[in-house]
Amino acid sequence: MTSPVRVPADVDRPDRILGPFTARQIAILGVAGLLLAGLYSLTRTLVPLPVFLIVAVPAGLAVTVLALGQRDGVALDRLVLAAIRQHLSPRHRVAAPDGVRPAPAWLTAQQPATRPRGRPLRSAATGAESVSAAPLELPATGVADTGARAGVVDLGSDGLAVIAACGTVNFSLRTPGEQEALVAAFARYLHSLTAPVQILVRAERLDLVPQIAQLRDRAGGLPHPALEAAALDHADFLAELSAHADLLRRQVLLVLREPLRTAAAASTSLRRRRPGDQPVDERARHATEQRLVRRLDEATELLTSAGIAVTPLDAGAATGVLASACNPDTFLPPSAQLAAADDVVTSTTTFTDLYGPDDDTPTPVPHPVRDHKPPLRRPDTSSRSGPWLSDDDDVDYDDEIESR
Repeated sequence: MTSPVRVPADVDRPDRILGPFTARQIAILGVAGLLLAGLYSLTRTLVPLPVFLIVAVPAGLAVTVLALGQRDGVALDRLVLAAIRQHLSPRHRVAAPDGVRPAPAWLTAQQPATRPRGRPLRSAATGAESVSAAPLELPATGVADTGARAGVVDLGSDGLAVIAACGTVNFSLRTPGEQEALVAAFARYLHSLTAPVQILVRAERLDLVPQIAQLRDRAGGLPHPALEAAALDHADFLAELSAHADLLRRQVLLVLREPLRTAAAASTSLRRRRPGDQPVDERARHATEQRLVRRLDEATELLTSAGIAVTPLDAGAATGVLASACNPDTFLPPSAQLAAADDVVTSTTTFTDLYGPDDDTPTPVPHPVRDHKPPLRRPDTSSRSGPWLSDDDDVDYDDEIESR
């Protein structure tokens, strides 16, 4: 019988090559040591050793801190590279699949002629470049409702993906036997994986405004006054809770991705995807969708045995999840119905219709309006057999049909 092996919790931790150092750290320290050694061999006949050490020791300490230091679990050298990449990237990006046109001359001419302290004066061309936005390249190019039960996220040449919401299981309240059964059921699902999968646990803001409005609207239709009072009290409690605390909810998402198995996808996988890439074959896309649907059915069946309910997200729900992930601090609640890129927005609902007027906004006082319309006269039914019909017009059509 094989003995169990302990697996570290951080499976993404890099391997230690030499002592506590990783291959990346050894490469950084080795390159820095070779550069300092080469610089000393070139300047030892010109610069005394103490002077060289005054320059080399701070440089070596800086490289050592850069190679061995970490912040929030990320190496400092990676943070420095990310900062340089962010500084060199465009400041303004917009979603423009067809490209971004340069800013008009009347907009670039309004750039201030003054320059910041310590910086040269910008020319008109530089001002145009600073105003013009760059195209925003996102991994997902669109969400289509072409799958069997879920919205398919198009990743371009990287393949297709589907998103499903998963329920949770209270593991600590189960008995040891039930815990072993749950672990075994989840292990069976992990052993069945043949393609990339992501389990994402995210926290998002909880918006109780629709629930509070629904409680207050339906309270008047309850059959007993005590139930109406309880519903209004619960609505007031939820409103007070939302006003004094930042409510969050935890969402568990299962993301399945399937690459496109075509020759074009294999040739473009080695280079970065660009907006000008040719679209994939429809037959390859359909085959990829079928594989995704089959994998989603397998995940639903295997995770159900572990007590986890898997609910595929349609195109609208998947779009809302992607939008909230890109902008988590937006005031728009994740439950709002978001329009797709090619949808025509025809709704006239405003923010006030959804959330009501602000507390500081004065409520207009309605003025009584006199109605000058003449009073309606009730029809005289004493001499009529039916409403609004005379005796001559009141005909029994059934008797007339039978007589024919």
